[in-house]
Amino acid sequence: MKRKTAYMGVFLAFALILSYVESLIPFYFGVPGIKLGLTNLIIVILLYELGVKEALCISILRIILAGFLFGNMFSILYSLAGGLCSFCMMCLLKKCGLFHIVTVSVCGGITHNMAQLALASLIVENYGVFFYAPALLLSGVLTGFLIGVLAAEIEKRVERFFRETVRK
Repeated sequence: MKRKTAYMGVFLAFALILSYVESLIPFYFGVPGIKLGLTNLIIVILLYELGVKEALCISILRIILAGFLFGNMFSILYSLAGGLCSFCMMCLLKKCGLFHIVTVSVCGGITHNMAQLALASLIVENYGVFFYAPALLLSGVLTGFLIGVLAAEIEKRVERFFRETVRK
């Protein structure tokens, strides 16, 4: 158990590093909310290799810590909405066992963007923000695909590591 906890700390650190790196990348296409979603790479891998509880724990901790370190209360609120909805979607798709890790990641990216858009419409009390939906859907598909492909490749290479060290 102590070993798993120590590794969880390492994965949280990886997720925070990716959050920081993502904050440094100028990735703006005129639509608010489009991001690469690099930290989702860690969450997807943890979901497949360690399980739901561990991945959820790292996801929530990363959102809160990254919000305090690199953002503000609104970024925490939006990230929690998108992250939790995305996580639930990915868990459901993984659990049914019919979808590849790339498909799970794509659906997670789409769900993340749509949840944030729904929250934005509630906060500003204006449904006009859904004007951004097509761009956010497309970005969710593209970034989810890239993260999913990376996660699948990394998972192939680290599966033995998880089996022999972390899961013990």
